Amino acid sequence: MIGQLFMVGVKAETLSAEELSVFKDLALGGFILFKHNLIEPEQIVALCRSLWDLGGEHPPFIAIDQEGGRVHRLPTPFSHFPAAAWLASAQRPHLAYQIGRATAAELTMAGINLNFAPVLDVGSNPQNPIIGDRSFGGDPQQVIRFSEETIAGLRNGGIIPCGKHFPGYGDTVQDPHWVLPVVKRPLAELHALELPPFVHACRRNIESLMTAHVSYGALDAQWPATLSRKIVTGLLRRQLGYDGVVFSDDLEMKAISDNYRDEQAAALCVRAGVDVLLYGHELGKALRAFEFIASEATRDSDFRMQLETSYHRTAKLKGRFLKTFTGVMNKSLELRLVRLGHQRLVDAIYGNL
Repeated sequence: MIGQLFMVGVKAETLSAEELSVFKDLALGGFILFKHNLIEPEQIVALCRSLWDLGGEHPPFIAIDQEGGRVHRLPTPFSHFPAAAWLASAQRPHLAYQIGRATAAELTMAGINLNFAPVLDVGSNPQNPIIGDRSFGGDPQQVIRFSEETIAGLRNGGIIPCGKHFPGYGDTVQDPHWVLPVVKRPLAELHALELPPFVHACRRNIESLMTAHVSYGALDAQWPATLSRKIVTGLLRRQLGYDGVVFSDDLEMKAISDNYRDEQAAALCVRAGVDVLLYGHELGKALRAFEFIASEATRDSDFRMQLETSYHRTAKLKGRFLKTFTGVMNKSLELRLVRLGHQRLVDAIYGNL
């Protein structure tokens, strides 16, 4: 049960003997892939298959950040789709659906089953160093229109969508990879500008959301969103009625790791209501957190109950989407990717600008 709480990164393009042993023993819930893991199509499918074959009661989430634009992980001949801002500037929301569906087709052929996309952050601050063209724009209604189509395309193509980053990175002027950003917007402005895309996604039952490592004084004067029970449970779960799976953003980012001990951050995440803790690169941090959470679960019945709730949420989502391995296990994958003709879709978007 505790293993299902964790999503971790992989060191290279194949699993080491140590990784195989640890991943199997702990029955980890999922894995996230980055560019250094993804060399060419046949290797990518083999890596995803080795993760899928680790066994356990539930298949693993195999996740990626494949937003398009500068957040793009898969190599050629996988398609490089435009960034959200470029897509929105074409003012044709149906193209967002087509991009979502096309992305899903390529991810499923690779053996990937979860995409940390789309970005639901409203690009409200032009000085923002992390969101920029990853957002569909500065108007919440435009973000809603285009993200809704993207989500539908991913979902209908068999990929779990994950909207990010709740309750919004859009107004930050600092990068959480390096420092904990602080947003000082009053509550009324947050509800008017930052929150509407998340509210809409919750009402439309998006399958999963990712938290933001941002301090919102108007929502919680003590804890950043990822660690905040007021924000994750109070706002997201109770006020917005969301019962999907909540992923943390990477807990190795300095916004968290420079301000909280690994064990403290992990426990706070669980108590906040986060279902899956993400550690993108340092397996040792995840293992320390695992041990601490195991000890907390033995001494605190409320904590254990929270773990059980998260376990059932993730199991339900996996049961819905993760029925079989979808990767194309032969040398025809490259040819099949080319035959999809997705470059025509990319050209159509740029041709409408």
